[in-house]
Amino acid sequence: MSSPEYSHHFSVQNLPFGIASSRTRPSPQCATRLHNTVVFLAELHEHGIFNSIADLPTGIFKSPTLNTFAALPRSTHTSVRHALQQALQKGLATLPAGSTADITEVEMHLPVSIPAYTDFCCSKEHNLNAGRAILGRETLPPCFYHIPIAYNGRASTICVSGTPVQRPRGHFVDKTITTHKEVVYAPSRALDYELELGIVIGNPVPVGQRLKAREAEEAGHVFGLVLLNDWSARDIQGLEMIPLGPLNGKNFATTISPWIVTLDALAPFRSPGPEPQRESVPPYLQDSGDYAYDVQLRVELEHTANKSVLGETNANELYWSLGQMCAHLTSTGCGLQTGEVLGTGTVSGAAEGEYGSLLEVTKGGTVAKKLGDGTERRFLEDGDVVTLTGWAGDGVGFGECRGQILAAEEEGWR
Repeated sequence: MSSPEYSHHFSVQNLPFGIASSRTRPSPQCATRLHNTVVFLAELHEHGIFNSIADLPTGIFKSPTLNTFAALPRSTHTSVRHALQQALQKGLATLPAGSTADITEVEMHLPVSIPAYTDFCCSKEHNLNAGRAILGRETLPPCFYHIPIAYNGRASTICVSGTPVQRPRGHFVDKTITTHKEVVYAPSRALDYELELGIVIGNPVPVGQRLKAREAEEAGHVFGLVLLNDWSARDIQGLEMIPLGPLNGKNFATTISPWIVTLDALAPFRSPGPEPQRESVPPYLQDSGDYAYDVQLRVELEHTANKSVLGETNANELYWSLGQMCAHLTSTGCGLQTGEVLGTGTVSGAAEGEYGSLLEVTKGGTVAKKLGDGTERRFLEDGDVVTLTGWAGDGVGFGECRGQILAAEEEGWR
């Protein structure tokens, strides 16, 4: 069941979209959240609350995913949000009987069917911090200032907040053997989290149609944002990623938060990026104005009953914008499908306490991080619970993105 802890994230100024079910509504369907009340949208639609929205298909909110709704024009999403605000401002008691449930009584599901997943690396500071941890020096990829860089992940292993994460097995160099470098197949010894935002694609882009960065948001190609934890096995990743990039070190699990926060809700929190972009950025990538979002992000680790804050940073640290990530993917003629998820990459600041991964916090596992209960971490241990949270301002937040580490499965093939 979902936590009631984040009621203050979900005011009438937010009204995100998600997929929920309950004992009385066992079929997952479209919903929104006001404080700790989940509102099922199909019931509202049947009672005429959205009658003024001519292009809203009948029965659309009975779907077990938001894909059909997400693909509609942004103007329709805005109209639905306004109609919800008007109805909810009259009070929950005025809503149709049976259309609401307490957050503790519902199960949240993946909000969209996800056909593809791409993870970018848009934080300059994360790249510099990781360079110091891995290579002993600050270094940026040679193309960092020219284009947003990314790799294609595995959509099939994206899961919703609260889903346990099993420690993966994989191949890596056993550093306990000092006489030679031996590659072993074993449970990862360097499991990590990555604090990210995820872009959920709305209006699709057909194959062969290229997109300009400044058009992506207004044209509805960005349906909204979620929190995203790109779990990473650093030892597996370290062996495999040269020369083709991450594979098994990343593909075992990616967790997203259940509520998609719309750009309309985030509009008051636009902000400048961390620094002016260079003239070498190609025309299709050029974005103007306040293209970043002022979203405060936090990662906590819970062990036994003790919680420790491991990092706090802000999404306005991202060098590349949402529109630039979308546009770059289409620049070769690649299409975008409704429900695709684009990760921003780890969001980090420059200072201690602003890091979005244990790789940075522990300098690649060389320096232990002391937790509030006196224990230490270099990487995640079985039983650890990692919770990402994010909020933009009064009444507009993301809730939580949570996962607990389970022990690796016993070796053997099914």
